Amino acid sequence: MSQTIAFTKGHGTGNDFVIVSDPDGALQLSDDQVAALCDRRFGIGGDGILRVVRASALDEGAGAAAAGAEWFMDYRNADGSIAEMCGNGVRVFVRFLVDSGLADLPAGTYLDVGTRAGVKRVTRTDDGFEVDLGVWRAERDDVLVRARGLSVARPGQGIDVGNPHVVVALPSREELDALDLTVHPVLDPEPRGGANIEFVVPANPLVQGGVGVITMRVFERGVGETLSCGTGVAAAALAVRLWAGAGAPDRWRVEVPGGVLGARVRAEADGEHVLLSGPATLVFSGEVALA
Repeated sequence: MSQTIAFTKGHGTGNDFVIVSDPDGALQLSDDQVAALCDRRFGIGGDGILRVVRASALDEGAGAAAAGAEWFMDYRNADGSIAEMCGNGVRVFVRFLVDSGLADLPAGTYLDVGTRAGVKRVTRTDDGFEVDLGVWRAERDDVLVRARGLSVARPGQGIDVGNPHVVVALPSREELDALDLTVHPVLDPEPRGGANIEFVVPANPLVQGGVGVITMRVFERGVGETLSCGTGVAAAALAVRLWAGAGAPDRWRVEVPGGVLGARVRAEADGEHVLLSGPATLVFSGEVALA
């Protein structure tokens, strides 16, 4: 006899998720079940699963619970693989908590959410939520990226924002549009555990009204091309800021196929933090039988 569970569908600038509320951590989803739920033809459809569970109910949430975070975002990619973090996902996760009455987030306050990349602090903004992704790191190792539509391999900049990214600069929007991301780009060398891959085109002029502007497409690990990637937006902005050198702005506007997100850098005692902001929308709810 199949098990029926309740779900909600949500998205952040088109990066969409199946949200499953499991406060006590009683539901164990297999990789195949996650993939079936995320299947766009035979399931609900989504780039991943957000399981809403109390941090105290999971062994891997113990650190988050000890730090005072009540909720843990158990995020899985569409193929069932485990991911460290999802910037769009954590905003949608908080939208679900607030709209379902599981948490309060009045203006001027914050909510801490446990993730596999540590505890992330979320605040409200005019258009949604902003999440502090924590201290970022530029990788030193050179990576070459080959993709269908690129005539030659391009150098990529590794960026870690709690999960791994490789960012590639392209000279024109025409070259960005010509990429065929139905085929997995090849990284040389391939980072351990793989990486999300962002292709970016800086605007001309790059800085407009004190804000850096770039356009981006992304290939996500375990998913493929998505309409948006929150941590990828942050990584892309950080890479272009790094390339721009001294005097580059700390605020960035990043255009993705699914909309527009904001990224900004803030100096803290433990280093530079990158913060991601943008909308989070719940679309519909229902019930589904697990495969």
